[in-house]
Amino acid sequence: MYRTDYHIHSSFSDGKAAPEEYVEAAIKAGLDEIGFSEHVTLTAEKQRWSMDTERLPEYVGYIDSLKKKYSSIVVRTGIELDFFPNRENELQQICNEFSFDYVIGSVHYLGEQTVDLGPEFYIGKDISTIYENYFNLVCEAAASGLFDIIGHPDLVRIHRFRPDNDITHLYEMMADALARHDVAFELNTNGRNKPLGDFYPDKEFLHIFANRGVNVCVNSDAHMPVRVGQFFNEAYELLKVNGFTEMATFIKRERYLIPF
Repeated sequence: MYRTDYHIHSSFSDGKAAPEEYVEAAIKAGLDEIGFSEHVTLTAEKQRWSMDTERLPEYVGYIDSLKKKYSSIVVRTGIELDFFPNRENELQQICNEFSFDYVIGSVHYLGEQTVDLGPEFYIGKDISTIYENYFNLVCEAAASGLFDIIGHPDLVRIHRFRPDNDITHLYEMMADALARHDVAFELNTNGRNKPLGDFYPDKEFLHIFANRGVNVCVNSDAHMPVRVGQFFNEAYELLKVNGFTEMATFIKRERYLIPF
């Protein structure tokens, strides 16, 4: 198994350690590639979890230096961009300005609030409407042409709120959008560390993505070195059981598929 982990947050954004500590953890975990993907969030107010865009040159240069420093593992430069409707031009400018190996697109915000910071976002609201709005926004992100990977595709599950009605159609809609626009998704293992206690996306619907031929990679979304490559053996087996046969890897925004 060729093992990659492309969703890593260091002290450049909201991670707890310097990039080198994650690289050392990845080597210890037996990974073949590690990729950094610091948060960039274009909100009016600066967010504590997001890297200031003014630091992008420093960040890209720093990760480039690690590529030269380490010979026992491949280091990739990525970014995690929050998707906001009607901000595509600004996001595209960031993508064009720097030499990323891949760009992760994520939906954290519905309107002015994030879906992941606390359960209060959901209390007293129509959960079905929240899910519909969230999945529609993820599909819009996939259609934007900005992203190589969609991060934690159903982050809206994080606090265990779920509609009473059948939501299969939402995953079918998402898988269709990813397939149509040729965008990969990640099996994100960090949900196991959250109130959800499970991976993103919901394993109940992974077969839908496989049936649509959507490409996948396994990512830890690690915010501390100890979580690099966390739960990966379980994730790989889950993908195999659901019909996936290859993993997506990236270099300079080009995707390459490696069979299991």
